Amino acid sequence: MMDQRWRPTVNEREFIEQALQSDLRVDGRRPFDFRKLTVGICREDGSAEVLLGETCVMGYVTAQLVPPYKDRPNEGTLAIFTEFSPMADPAFEPGRPGEAAIELGRVIDRGLRESRAVDMESLCVVAGKHVWAVRVDLHILDNGGNLTDAANIAALAALSTFRRPECTVGGDDGQQVTVHDPEVMDPLPLTIHHLPIAVTFAYFGDGNIMVIDPTYKEEAVMGGRMTATINSNGDVCAIQKAGGEGVMSSVIMQCLRIASVKAADITSKIKTKVDKYTTEKALQKVKRTPAIVAKEVNVPDVTMKESTHSAMENQTSKAPNDGQQISEGDENHQNTKMISTLTADRTVKHKQTPTSVGGPSNWDPYSKGVSLSSLRISRLPDPPAVANDEKHEDAEPMLTESNPEVKSVSNSGSAGESDEVKESRSPESLVDAVKPKHKRKKKQHGKS
Repeated sequence: MMDQRWRPTVNEREFIEQALQSDLRVDGRRPFDFRKLTVGICREDGSAEVLLGETCVMGYVTAQLVPPYKDRPNEGTLAIFTEFSPMADPAFEPGRPGEAAIELGRVIDRGLRESRAVDMESLCVVAGKHVWAVRVDLHILDNGGNLTDAANIAALAALSTFRRPECTVGGDDGQQVTVHDPEVMDPLPLTIHHLPIAVTFAYFGDGNIMVIDPTYKEEAVMGGRMTATINSNGDVCAIQKAGGEGVMSSVIMQCLRIASVKAADITSKIKTKVDKYTTEKALQKVKRTPAIVAKEVNVPDVTMKESTHSAMENQTSKAPNDGQQISEGDENHQNTKMISTLTADRTVKHKQTPTSVGGPSNWDPYSKGVSLSSLRISRLPDPPAVANDEKHEDAEPMLTESNPEVKSVSNSGSAGESDEVKESRSPESLVDAVKPKHKRKKKQHGKS
């Protein structure tokens, strides 16, 4: 019997036994209730981690090609190895496995091998020469009691997710074995006929009180235990009785009926986790190609050209309207005819300007289409002596709005000259032809 993790006192022993007589347990469970079971499948094939209350066990499966036994040349091998680390329990000593480790490995190995749960003949590659040797390593990470059940579940979950490499036989004599990488050929799972589940019972007193899934405190007080390995179909795979307390046959039959129900529940949990893991692996292997989307060629250039032409047409339509407003404001004035002529020339120049392929970064028709030098006119008729003030006031804002350069030049030209010099000098440009507003008002007051 293994060294105890916790040594109870007399009072603690009596308290646990009296509580069990009242169908109560230290952790609050009923006599035939399992602790919370969590089955975790790791990322790598053939590895699983099981949590049964505070007990934690990790299983890892590997395989290699070895010569078979002489008495069974067509069958592979299955071996169970356990490792008890001092990290899991201070009572465990490092080094060679103790009695507890050997007993645990034999119980699990007997349940798997004697029940023919794993098909050994499917592990044969070349009869008498090469077979697969499957090794299951069970690492005890934390000892919270009932290591047998937790280690058995971890071994079954690891075996269910294990994939052995695919191999082919060839060569001149047909005896040469080639093992393929997983990238070349998909690995193959093991052939598992059923899942033998180990269920452990603990006996107290004269064997009349029994509980299922004992904790480490209950293991320190119990008088004996029995482990029944049974599958979901109710087939008994193995039974092991440990301890000095005798058990009646009727109690054993009752334990087997309870174990059958628990085995079906645990089997469904293991299969659910394994199916989920297999589905995720299958989805990762599916190669998804990106959908082909038809791309439009030179669509931005076409839209830019259309927008450029529309802007040119709008600008062209605005230019004659400006000229019409000026001509309506001053029909008798000769300068308005010249303004409409200049706007018409400006429109013709814009129409002759080639459109750019790309979009216009800064559209300004006056910056490039019309320059100040183009507005210079060598010969213009003299303005009349008397002009209508209202007509000049209407024409002047329209002229300055249509060409801001004219406004700036007129302001700079009239600043340094006197009114008398401007009257005597003949107009040389369109700016000189239009007289300032304050000058026209002075003439009107003088005549009146």
